Amino acid sequence: MYLCAVASLIALAAPVASQSITEIYDIWSTTWDRSTLFTYTNLGSNPLPWNSPGAIGQADISVDDSQLLQDIVGFGAALTDSSALILNNLKSQNSGNYWNLLTYLFDPTDANQNAGLSYIRVPLGASDFSASGYTFDDVSGDTSLSSFNINNAPSYLFSVLSDIQGINPNLKIHILPWSPPGWMKDSGSINGGSFLSQYINTYASYLLKSLQGFQSKGFSIYAIGIQNEPENSDSTYPSCLLSASQEAQIGTALRTLMNNNGFSSTRIIGYDHNWSDAGGYPVQLMQQAASAFAGVSFHCYSGSVSDQETFYNAYPDKEIYFTECTGTYGSDWWSDIKWYMDNLFIGAVQYNSMNALMWNLALDGNGNPKYPGTDSCGSPGCRPVVTVNSDGSYSVNQEFYSMAQAQKAINPKDSGGPFGQRIGVSVTGSLDWGLIVGAYVTGRVNPSDWDRYSLVVLNWRVLVDDQPNGSWDPTPITATIEFRGYQASYTFPVGVTTLTWYAPSNGASKRSINETAFPAERVEEEIRVVRHPHAPLAI
Repeated sequence: MYLCAVASLIALAAPVASQSITEIYDIWSTTWDRSTLFTYTNLGSNPLPWNSPGAIGQADISVDDSQLLQDIVGFGAALTDSSALILNNLKSQNSGNYWNLLTYLFDPTDANQNAGLSYIRVPLGASDFSASGYTFDDVSGDTSLSSFNINNAPSYLFSVLSDIQGINPNLKIHILPWSPPGWMKDSGSINGGSFLSQYINTYASYLLKSLQGFQSKGFSIYAIGIQNEPENSDSTYPSCLLSASQEAQIGTALRTLMNNNGFSSTRIIGYDHNWSDAGGYPVQLMQQAASAFAGVSFHCYSGSVSDQETFYNAYPDKEIYFTECTGTYGSDWWSDIKWYMDNLFIGAVQYNSMNALMWNLALDGNGNPKYPGTDSCGSPGCRPVVTVNSDGSYSVNQEFYSMAQAQKAINPKDSGGPFGQRIGVSVTGSLDWGLIVGAYVTGRVNPSDWDRYSLVVLNWRVLVDDQPNGSWDPTPITATIEFRGYQASYTFPVGVTTLTWYAPSNGASKRSINETAFPAERVEEEIRVVRHPHAPLAI
């Protein structure tokens, strides 16, 4: 009842500033000391007003909604076999907790206190988080793929994915393999080795059959990839070396098959590997097969987020995605939040990504279960978005709070409406270095309804003095917000804050070339996120 009242208040609030903008009522926050954790506050009878411009605050956030940038399709994680098993076991053990958890993660309903995560990445076949090794056709030499069987995947994978999709009909599903069938590789195994070019057309058909298999299970696929981490071969878990030329040829063949079989709207996303080679493999891929690929995706395990700009500058009309990063158990909670926001859930988007994903959606408290014998994610183990305990309880980790704050800014305002779109924003003032900011506009189904505008703000201002014990002083920043000639003021605590307001659409058109000035200098400090220990990038 209270949430309904809040929604009504927002809809009926009298706009200020000559009927051109609403006051700011809605705030979500996650603070460094965990005093708030994705906590919603409705300012009720005391909203933040918009006034005529005056003196700026310690920082001044200028929002430019005439500068429309890329669409944002959402945030989320990978539903590996292990994650699906953990969640399915929770469903059997404590169905109430299972549904409460999935609702908290994925329910996109506006004006509620759930995250609405909207992007899930699913391995095709086994990964380093599967109970056993398999592909969808493990019959050696079966070039006709007569033994292809989508049901080689565990049934609980499809069951949990179906439950998630039932909660969030906006869900984007991105599928890709960790390895082709072993008989298509020089190793003869799904663990490590290199792809054999003689199977290019066979493998394209295999991927088409994978799409058709998911379709037969009731899933509409947003995107498909050719190979996870194609520059990584590890003999202890499913992986495969695949050259840019091979991927280009497979993608070209697959695109034709998809267009001829009812999948013309499904994207092919290439590369799916580290930032550090952004100017290499993915550029070569576009040079050879740009018409086949909608874009490319990146991982965090080598390089930096600014490397995405290298690819963007070469192919500004291609889409960019960020699809994998993980922390490990035992790292510092607040340092992780800062890094995630700066590099992924604000940062990757600043560098033109349409999404940002973590690795495993759910695991146990030791980062298990894993593929037998894998050297991936050693002790203390990769941390998932959600830890599920043996007693049927669960806890969400810092990965959740980071992405939930970002997701709340871009969820559709209306059922069936569009996701948010990034808009221009800049920060000036004496403490501009203390804020990292993303800005978004979300359109409406009814063009007469006002658009929603959102800011996601990281305040990481921590003062450390030169005393021997190094005192630590998290310090709020009082900032002004500039929008369409008006000014509001808010004191941002150390943490992540998401706030929203409403205004009529300005009718601006989306840009075709990025004219945003990227940050000249990003604040550097110790990175406490422990990178997923894949084999080193091979170039």
